[in-house]
Amino acid sequence: MVYIFGHKKPDTDSVTSAIALSYLKNQLGVKSQPRVLGKINDETKFVLDYFNIEYPKVLGDVKLQIKDINYYKNCYMFATDSLYKAYDYMISNNITGVPILAMDKKFIGLLTSKMIMNDLIKGNLNKIDTLYNNIVEILEGESLFKFDLYIKGEIERSILIADDIDEFRKYIIKKPKLIIIANNFKINYDDYEYAKENKINIIRTNYTEYKIDKLITLSNCCINLKDKMRKNYFYEDNYYDYFVEETEKLGYTNYPVLSSKGKCLGLVRITDINKTRKKKVILVDHNEANQSVDGLEEAEILEIIDHHKINTLSTNAPINFRNMTVGSTNTIIYSLYVESGVDIPKDIAGIMLSGLISDTLMFTSPTTTSYDKYVGEKLASIAGINIETYSKEMFKAGTNLKGKSIEEIIESDTKTYEINDKRVYISNVLTLNSNEFFEKKGQYINKLNDIENKNNMDVVLLLVNDFLRHGSYIFFNSSAKEIVKKATGISNIRQGEFLEGVLSRKKQILPMLMDVIR
Repeated sequence: MVYIFGHKKPDTDSVTSAIALSYLKNQLGVKSQPRVLGKINDETKFVLDYFNIEYPKVLGDVKLQIKDINYYKNCYMFATDSLYKAYDYMISNNITGVPILAMDKKFIGLLTSKMIMNDLIKGNLNKIDTLYNNIVEILEGESLFKFDLYIKGEIERSILIADDIDEFRKYIIKKPKLIIIANNFKINYDDYEYAKENKINIIRTNYTEYKIDKLITLSNCCINLKDKMRKNYFYEDNYYDYFVEETEKLGYTNYPVLSSKGKCLGLVRITDINKTRKKKVILVDHNEANQSVDGLEEAEILEIIDHHKINTLSTNAPINFRNMTVGSTNTIIYSLYVESGVDIPKDIAGIMLSGLISDTLMFTSPTTTSYDKYVGEKLASIAGINIETYSKEMFKAGTNLKGKSIEEIIESDTKTYEINDKRVYISNVLTLNSNEFFEKKGQYINKLNDIENKNNMDVVLLLVNDFLRHGSYIFFNSSAKEIVKKATGISNIRQGEFLEGVLSRKKQILPMLMDVIR
């Protein structure tokens, strides 16, 4: 499975491009699923609801987990299986222990070969507590009479081994729980009838009495050693590094693997921990590790599709990296559909167009290219919608601040950057009513100052895009005033200053800051 996702603060372009690319990959035979790295915003919800697209699931991280190790799947025995069967299973699979389960697959404990050997040497070799069928199986015998599912007793008391017909006749009148016929000798009709009448279990085998005596203890059920079994286990969702750390303390070589519901899934050996399958991922709309999913360094990046500047993210092997100077990641994905010869469905075209409209502010942003406009027209035609009418509905849904806290508004679309020794935080918010921000200007500035202090930031900006005025209002943390003044070229800059024609964080605000800081 390949996971496709955008950056940590999901916006409409990143979410829709992940969905659109996942659809394309699946059509091309690559099993994939779109994911998001956080809560989706109101604009994106409107888009997905409008085109009846299921919300992608949230991907918490891509760290290695036990499920990513090539452990022994379905490696276990049941409580009623014989010790002999468990030991033979260990030898056949080159393991020194096996999980023992109840019939509902709930984990009981780990049985090891050492435990079985110790029981054979120090245990009660006369005691039998097992299933009738276990004895038949271990002796490769024939069931003559079976009256009881379980056989419980002691050898030479309730369980007798007859070496010949005379010994059998002597034993049968004692009415034991079980008689085992050695050497495969035959009994006559009267003996059959007597055994049947008295409900005496009888098993016949070709083994000698000596061999039976040696093997029969191993017919005991595994559950008999429950108190000696190890109870250590790990869940399949446990992280790899946690597993390594804990096993170094415990010092064992085998560990059962359980599901979150407590059912045993198999066994992982310490010798197998380097046999990992990294999670496979494709990044869209970003190529910076600090904007991406947690644990990215433990995953295998297959591909990156982005329209932002190339950063320092590195991979262990060559990958497909598609980076274009366009206004939206969906513009690039449109090109991939064309190159692959895959038709774009109406709903996919609709969400792709939505991502394109969102990132280019309906083709008014300075990041917009002629190719973006061309792709927009093509997608609108497939989706059957009017761009201008639909855009207004979408922006209206996305700019509704009712019921949202100042923190939620600021953090709805943020990105952080490292520029030399400075840490920069830029929030981007679209509005159709700038008064909503100026009415609470002081509270917004206080929050920007809080973000500076809590996150050790040097520059914290809130860029409020005014779609109707074709520009942005800029708010900043107090200590960054000199940097903002130099970046904008406004010597007496005020909080909420309107920057005419400035709509792009990546193509206008960020380069201004980089020039000053560097």
